[in-house]
Amino acid sequence: MLNKLNEKITDYIPNILSALMILIIGYVVIKLLLKLLKTAFSHSKLDETGWTFLLSLTKAVLNVILAVMILAQLKVPMSSIITALGTAGLAIVVALRDSLTNVAGGFIVMFSRPFKVGDYVEIAKKEGTVSQISILYTKLLTLDNKAVIIPNSTVSSATVTNYTQEELRRLELRFRVPLDCDFRLAEEVILATVEAQTLALQKPDKPYIRVNAHNEDSLELLLRVWVRSEDYWELRFGLLADVKVAFDENGIAIPFPQLDVHEK
Repeated sequence: MLNKLNEKITDYIPNILSALMILIIGYVVIKLLLKLLKTAFSHSKLDETGWTFLLSLTKAVLNVILAVMILAQLKVPMSSIITALGTAGLAIVVALRDSLTNVAGGFIVMFSRPFKVGDYVEIAKKEGTVSQISILYTKLLTLDNKAVIIPNSTVSSATVTNYTQEELRRLELRFRVPLDCDFRLAEEVILATVEAQTLALQKPDKPYIRVNAHNEDSLELLLRVWVRSEDYWELRFGLLADVKVAFDENGIAIPFPQLDVHEK
């Protein structure tokens, strides 16, 4: 019996060695292939969002193929491999159903493309610059450089606001002036301040300002001006500061809520 066992082990050793060679060669080939694909994708017209996702998917598929080749070399019956893969797949689906939901969400993000790496977005009340999109999650970097990891299942079902997808944005600012103020003068001062800003655009519409509301203690003036998306915050902060200076120079006060107390 021992002789027969030794003979079987001896006969099986070539299969083990072949399977080991397939593992080593397969690992090297997959690594080189992924490196070549990464180089090719990075020089193609595909955006980084798309090709990083494809690389992740390709790596997973190639590893599964490699595992099947190794099992076949070890003389494991194909029917057993299929049964094992089916059983393992069912177990994985049950155990990792949340992760698989994220994978499905990743496919939705990939094909719908609501944003790409580098866009500034708001997802599920979280804002930041998209730094990575993987199969399972999307990573945002906030303005103070905090990493926010959002599962793709949440991304695919949430309302996404993309602040930088369009080339232009319209900036809206509201200014309050006293009720007894010459609001026409205030409008002229604000428009002159806007015209002095090189970042303010004259197209698709010229900047304009209108009385937007009558409050108890003030009039509200609404300014609308177009700006390039990358210049949005610089123009916003610049106008707020420059309008305050211009108001002071023209004797226009900024009203504050007041409470009058009368004694009997």
